Formats: sequence, C-alpha cells, structure tokens
Amino acid sequence: MGTLVGHVAPGFGFLLLGLWHLFNHSKLHSLHPTTYTSTPWFPTKRIKYLELFFIMLASSASISMELFIGPNRHQPLDPDGTIPSNHLHNFEHSSISLTFLVYALFALAFDKLKPKAGVAMTQLAAALAFSQMLLMFHLHSADHMGVEGQYHSLLQLAILVSLVTSLMGIGYPRSFIVSFIRSVSFVFEGVWMIVMGYVLWTPALVFKGCFMNHEEGHTVVRCHGHEWLGRAKSLVNIQFSWLLVGVMVFSMGLYLIINRAYTEEYQYLDRLPDDESGDDLESPNKLRQSQSFIAVGKGMRDIELQR
Repeated sequence: MGTLVGHVAPGFGFLLLGLWHLFNHSKLHSLHPTTYTSTPWFPTKRIKYLELFFIMLASSASISMELFIGPNRHQPLDPDGTIPSNHLHNFEHSSISLTFLVYALFALAFDKLKPKAGVAMTQLAAALAFSQMLLMFHLHSADHMGVEGQYHSLLQLAILVSLVTSLMGIGYPRSFIVSFIRSVSFVFEGVWMIVMGYVLWTPALVFKGCFMNHEEGHTVVRCHGHEWLGRAKSLVNIQFSWLLVGVMVFSMGLYLIINRAYTEEYQYLDRLPDDESGDDLESPNKLRQSQSFIAVGKGMRDIELQR
C-alpha cells in the first residue's frame, strides 16, 4: 500500500472475494432456504481450494511487494538492522497480509483434518484477520488528519462490519443475513480501496485546493489550509455515502436475480409414519421408515407431504 497499485490491487482482491461470496451465499440460500448453513469459504469443482489458494497467493505477493520489491534496496531495514521510519507502513501493511495468509493456511488445514469445530475455528481465524486489519488501520503510522486519514477512517467502518459478522457467523451459522452483510462488506472494502488508490495517487483526481507532496519516501495529498482540507474531507464523506448506496443497490439487485434464477431444490426427508394401529413405536420390531417427498416450487411456500 502507500501507492496507487498498493491500494488498487488488494482492492480488486477484496472485490473479487466479495462477489464470489455474495453469489454463492445467495445461490445456496435460494436452493436451500430451510436448511441453509453458511460456510467461511467456497470450493470450486475443478480446484477445490481455489479461493484459499487465491488468498495465499495474494497475501504472499503483498508481503513481497511491501518488504522486498517496493523498497529501493529490496529490503526494508537500515544497515544497522533497525526499521526506518519511512518503512513503518510497509511492515504494518505486510502484517495485515500475513494474518490473511495464516487464515487461509488454517482454513485449508481444518478442511483436510476435519476437526469437530473446524468451521467455527475457520470463522474465528477470519475474524482475527479482520481484527488485525482494523487495528493496523486505526493505529496507522500515516497521517490521520489529512485526506488519506479520512479515507482510512471510513474504511475502518467496513472492516468493523466484516469483523462483527465473522464473529456472528460462529454463533449463527444458519443466518443468511449475517453471511449476506459480510459478503457485501467485502465488496464495499474492495470498491473503497480502489477509489482511494485512484483519487489519492492520480494528479488529475486530487481534490480542488489540494496537491500531491512527497514525504518520507511516499506521496501524500496535502491541502492549502483548513478550509480546503475540510472541503476535501466532506467530498470523501459524500463519496462514501454514494458508493454505499451503489453497493447496496447492486447487492440486493444481484440477490433478486439469483433468487429468480435458482429455485429451491427437491429434498427427501426420512420420517416415521403415523402408527394407525396404536402399537408401541419405540419397539424395534415396530419401527418402520418411509421417505416423504417434499416438493417446494417457485413461489410455493406450503409443504406438500405425500406418502
């Protein structure tokens, strides 16, 4: 981060991940509204762990870019082995990526080893990754008072939603709304980071009354006085509000399209038949099982039971 690519690249990563979760959670709920159970990640047909591999690759690339590729000497330390002030933000950003890398590794391990609390532990690992992300942006070494600080402050709201819904997913795994809001927060984080990258590091998009200034090894946006700074922050707030409305319209519209395209699947449930003779149903010799056909069509919510 700290550059256009450093914000746009992870922004696209969050955007793709959010769209992937938004589509799959909406599809899963449309097909199985009564038995829906959320999942921290979704496998694909050809490569089961594609999502986790994507997170691992993106996180590793981010760490490499921050600590080894980006710095002029291709390493972030001073000759005496200490961390220079102009590279503090590199370690902060790489720490966020490291946490997501650990999450993906443990998600893969939990799925392979299949412990009893594997899904809940995966959700917890995701929540810890977002808590790390929230902590780093809240205590960021970059300027909190300028335009970039305003973008970071608003980004923390979206991260907080991701953190809370990840924790709620542990206690409410069958809540579609929790998963839906979590997916939307991913999408919004991605969109916001992309907008932030272009606005803060494209000279033509810098707010009126502000300018780009090179400080401590990276470029920041400064404004000519408090009046222009206040105007720029207000425009950032307006951007946030408009993008929030846009993401909301897109997400709910996508849900309606998916809900229309995928109807609830037929399910077969095992049940005990009514004992018409009054015999003891608890007797092993008296127990019988039959399959009931539950057909739920589009627009039909009443369950039709046929024996």
